[in-house]
Amino acid sequence: MKGSNLLHNMSKAVLSLFFWAAVFSAGISRAEQIAPAVQANIDQYKKSLVEWAANPLIVNAVKKSNSRGWTTAMSNSKWDTLDENDPAVVKLSQNTAAKQIAKWEEGKTIEKLNLRDYNANLVAFSSLSGKPLLYNAAARPSFQNGLKGAWAANEVKPDPSTQKKTVQISAPVMDGGKTIGVLHSAVLAE
Repeated sequence: MKGSNLLHNMSKAVLSLFFWAAVFSAGISRAEQIAPAVQANIDQYKKSLVEWAANPLIVNAVKKSNSRGWTTAMSNSKWDTLDENDPAVVKLSQNTAAKQIAKWEEGKTIEKLNLRDYNANLVAFSSLSGKPLLYNAAARPSFQNGLKGAWAANEVKPDPSTQKKTVQISAPVMDGGKTIGVLHSAVLAE
């Protein structure tokens, strides 16, 4: 009986290994190398993000959000249920920082422009791109890496919210030499 259980457990482990190998390789096959023209855009937008993140209007919006502290009033699951016309969504797409962000995004080869506080909560977003997929992006590389400095992914992948081929980029929002939030975007690679 013990041998039968051992064989059964080993079979499950092998099947699990094949499953995760397939999932991992599928993710790799969807990623593409970055074309030189796209890389030039990425480099330019990284510089722009750093400049935009230093704008006093953006810094003040993040400081205000951070002063409220962590809140459980909004979660990703609750955000997901909200329509684009919901007052909570409209507030984040029509505040002063959001209007500035929309001006920066307009006519550019970027797919979205989102501003997040230190806790990764949404502070403002460009209404040109529609409602972001997540209210809190703490687990996303664009947020985590943006806290450390200007960052760009090293591959072209479908954007999680739009499915367009993009390269994710981000820059920290700084105040007095301290990172207080992140401005992130996606450079179109199509």
